[in-house]
This record gives sequence, C-alpha cells and structure tokens, in this order.
Amino acid sequence: MELRDDQPMQHEFRNKTYLLADVEPLDVDGVRTVQVGTAIFFLGFLALLPFYGRLSEDGTTWWLWTCLTGVGLGLLGLEYCRRRRAFRSEVEGAPPEA
Repeated sequence: MELRDDQPMQHEFRNKTYLLADVEPLDVDGVRTVQVGTAIFFLGFLALLPFYGRLSEDGTTWWLWTCLTGVGLGLLGLEYCRRRRAFRSEVEGAPPEA
C-alpha cells in the first residue's frame, strides 16, 4: 500500500522555511499506544498499592482508584483498537495482525 501523495516538502512561514521529513507514521491503529498507556497505569497501581494506609490517612486514595480506572479504560480502548484494526484489514483485503 502506497501512502505517499504529492505534498510540499517545505513550508515558508514569515521569514523561516520549515523542511518536512519523508517518513511514514509509526503506529497507525493505536494498539501499541493503548498497550503502553494501560501498562503504565497498571504499574502505577502496583506501585501505590503498598502505600494504601498512608494514602487513606492523607485522603488521597483516589490516586490508587484513578490508576485502576485507567487500566480498565485502557483494556476497553485496547479491544476497540484491535477491532478497528481488524475491520480496516478486512476492508483493505489484508490479513489482520496478531
């Protein structure tokens, strides 16, 4: 699949010229991005878990529950991105990635 089109490789704005690099996007479907974000929230949850007593005393247990909510929403987002990738692969006629 060819993603290139005839876009200008430099833009002039005021008295500066900006050159554009000729690179392809790294993560088109967002699966890896959601995986990394979910993993970071999970690690945050695990890191805060031993300090539950201290968080409770300070009234900041919401930090712990925010991390857990981030994990849950990340799992939902991961399923959404995987389904979207499978649908796009089906439409384009290519086999879906694992």
